[in-house]
Amino acid sequence: MSGGLENIREQMVDYLKEQGVQAFAAWPAGERPVQEGALVVVSLRGCQAGPAGFQHYLGERYDERTGLWQELYGRKAALTFGLDLYAPRGQGDGGIQTAFDQVVQAFAQGAPQGLAVQEVACGETVYDGQAKRMKRPAQVVCQAYLYAAAQPGGLFTDFELRGGIKP
Repeated sequence: MSGGLENIREQMVDYLKEQGVQAFAAWPAGERPVQEGALVVVSLRGCQAGPAGFQHYLGERYDERTGLWQELYGRKAALTFGLDLYAPRGQGDGGIQTAFDQVVQAFAQGAPQGLAVQEVACGETVYDGQAKRMKRPAQVVCQAYLYAAAQPGGLFTDFELRGGIKP
């Protein structure tokens, strides 16, 4: 699965960084660098998948490389990303609000490839004694299609992630 859900959290982090947001993956493989300013910690909180068409059939597409039509099958998915905002205590709610405004602006510009933003929401700012920083939980809900193309003879190729428009 080269284009499925296995790296979706990292794709969201990369997108936010490209938009100028200090973002990091929750539970990184290595040590997370210490940051002075506000930052966003990205996690995948939920994935709800359901049918997108009759018997998961999404339609056809023409593959220019092979010169053949491919049938597409898949599921519609709602992905909920946690975007926990942290800022030094001295920056208070203002630092958190600035970081949240950057996140909202990033999603106003678009979304990571294969995702369509449906909703952005946040909670209240509180002091997190364990992190010794101000914290505001936030999340973004995105719609996507997880689909596979069937080659002639019924063999499926790799699964891919597609945005809110049916392929």
